[in-house]
Amino acid sequence: MAGKRPYVAVVGGGIGGLAVALGLRRQGVEVVVHEQARQLAHLGAGIAIGANGHRALRELGVAERLAAAAAQPVRADFRHWRTGRSMVSHRFTGMYEERFGAPFWTVERAAVQQALLAELGTDHVRLGARCTGVEETAGGAVIRFQDGSEAEADAVVGADGIHSAVRHSLFGPDEAVFSGTSGYRALVPMDRLRHLPELAEPVLWLWLGPGRHFIAYPVADGSALNFLAVVPDRTWTVESWSTEGDAAELLAAFDGWHPFVTGVLGACERPGRWALYDREPQRVWSSGHATLLGDAAHAMLPHHGQGANQALEDAVVLAHLLAGTDAGGVPSALRAYERLRRPRTRLLQAGSRKNAGCFQLPDGPEAEARNARLAGLPDDLAWIHGHDPLGSLRPAAAPARNPAAPAAPAAPAAPAAT
Repeated sequence: MAGKRPYVAVVGGGIGGLAVALGLRRQGVEVVVHEQARQLAHLGAGIAIGANGHRALRELGVAERLAAAAAQPVRADFRHWRTGRSMVSHRFTGMYEERFGAPFWTVERAAVQQALLAELGTDHVRLGARCTGVEETAGGAVIRFQDGSEAEADAVVGADGIHSAVRHSLFGPDEAVFSGTSGYRALVPMDRLRHLPELAEPVLWLWLGPGRHFIAYPVADGSALNFLAVVPDRTWTVESWSTEGDAAELLAAFDGWHPFVTGVLGACERPGRWALYDREPQRVWSSGHATLLGDAAHAMLPHHGQGANQALEDAVVLAHLLAGTDAGGVPSALRAYERLRRPRTRLLQAGSRKNAGCFQLPDGPEAEARNARLAGLPDDLAWIHGHDPLGSLRPAAAPARNPAAPAAPAAPAAPAAT
């Protein structure tokens, strides 16, 4: 096997799985994505892509392809749940990109998946392949599927979500941590919302109130509004993006809130609803020739807006490390990936949990103290949005590789601010 570039198998065809596969293909590494669905349904409504995620998309060659589908909010506006008073506002236009080196986008999750898939090509994706387990071998790993088939690879990447079969197979059973809340989300056509004056310009809205919060932003080049409404409910424990919630129950949960919030909710006919879970940080991601990526490695609540961004960061770092080694050096490359990525994602998991309570404080001194802290948000979040995932490779020791292995392409410098 001396000098042989690794053959990589990815389990899961979401954003993280497609991104790492694309990153590998762009560097000449053979890869196949095994996805359990028989067709990529592209569920999940909208996501925010910060400058850190945008850098990864540029590295993957899909940022330009995705630009037409994205919206660019002019500011983030934190509003009082009942009065609509702007408690804190941070401008994006002319400031965010200058500070962090890339724009802030809001976009449909489906558009990101479609852009990655279009660049990768469907020849590298196998559908209808439900993974039931992974077994390590002397020089690689074998994936076993529900239909009885198997796939052998030099490296296996488990990008199969919070209920990861790869993680379960490698590290044993664990339990998701229920937050005691559920999230309603939907895309509402802007044509139904023309009566709301707040939508005259694209804004990232964050309406904070006692026991619940509401976030909304434009997607699809401004033709639709995505919302996430988080409510307390310990009885709803279904963790699925395809489960439908009751529109009347949702509207009732925000009774007394500002007309903007109730106006958006009233225009939504069939909201999705899913219980919000995360997991305790994984102590180990990798075992031999197999590793985890995205939610499989570091599932987090959506209160930092970083789930997809962190999967993209994982993807470009892992792709560069695997492209820079041979088949025999895969275990060392995976350990280097874990060392680089685990501390950062651990902090974001903890921060996402903390934000849930921060966003849902009752009116009073604690809420006022929170608002004062929110005034310093750009400085507080600089470590997240200003991060260059490939920059983290420069000070790291290169993974072990056999002398005959091909050299890794150099990691590009972070894009300059404009």
